[in-house]
Amino acid sequence: MDKEDARNQTLAQLHERRKQVVRLHRKGLGVMRIVELTGLSYPTVRKAIDLYEAGGVAAIRPAPRGREPGDGRSLSAEQEQTIRQIICDKRPEQLKMDFALWNRAAVMQLIEGEFGIKLSVRGVGKYLARWGFTPQKPIRRAYEQRPEAVQAWLDEQYPEIEKRAKAEGGEIHWGDETALVNTDVRGRSYPPGNFLALSGGKEGRKNDGAAWQRQTHTNT
Repeated sequence: MDKEDARNQTLAQLHERRKQVVRLHRKGLGVMRIVELTGLSYPTVRKAIDLYEAGGVAAIRPAPRGREPGDGRSLSAEQEQTIRQIICDKRPEQLKMDFALWNRAAVMQLIEGEFGIKLSVRGVGKYLARWGFTPQKPIRRAYEQRPEAVQAWLDEQYPEIEKRAKAEGGEIHWGDETALVNTDVRGRSYPPGNFLALSGGKEGRKNDGAAWQRQTHTNT
């Protein structure tokens, strides 16, 4: 008779088979006789009896299979939380790192610097995905910009300027400065899924210049 492979049984089935082995064992049957009657393999029967004799009926209940949640990961839960917090609170240049955005290479360097653990770029990507950090194109916005002040000026002061220009037959010229840099950092960053990536407009410039654009508003 073919022997049953306990690895192909569900935990409930294995538990029932072990209880059957224990019942036969308590009746005084030997291991080989139990193997013959149950169709189980010798190691399965022997293990069931050993567990029972060491810890009683409770000990023969099979343990859950597979890895525990988090088992096999390089970072502990506390280390993961630390890295997530740093990414949310700081930009790489604030930590004296040669990155403008939190890409996978930057996070890999951060983890190695904080904990001495070297991960692959692919491994870092899996952590970022698990944390809900998604790759995004950054929105470039000047650090000095104050949207509420700009809107107040447009609502309160600009109408008077427009009115005066119209009365005097003048033109309104709009000037805008655009920085020219040799450190283009457009790329993907990994902020949390419900945040937008922002790339600042002042820090980290090298060999920068400026170009001006003018728009003319003619009152007719």
